[in-house]
Amino acid sequence: MSVTSLRIAKDIEAPLESLAQRLDRSKNYLINQAIKEFLARQMMEDSRWNDTLAALDSAKSGKLIDESQVTEWLKSWGTDKELSPPSL
Repeated sequence: MSVTSLRIAKDIEAPLESLAQRLDRSKNYLINQAIKEFLARQMMEDSRWNDTLAALDSAKSGKLIDESQVTEWLKSWGTDKELSPPSL
């Protein structure tokens, strides 16, 4: 594990220390958990953005499914005659 130093804002130091004591965890542990969660959230947002760009490219190239087909499919959900999703 590498060592990185950081400056913690004064308004974060006291709540961080309090939480560390309450959870019986080190501040280091809590900071690492927060960074892990932040990085995971950022990766998910990046993935969603890439999916959005791909969907826009698909729409620009005319790869679209008619709204009525999608509506018919959605209305079939939960019925005995549930339809397969529409495809291109």
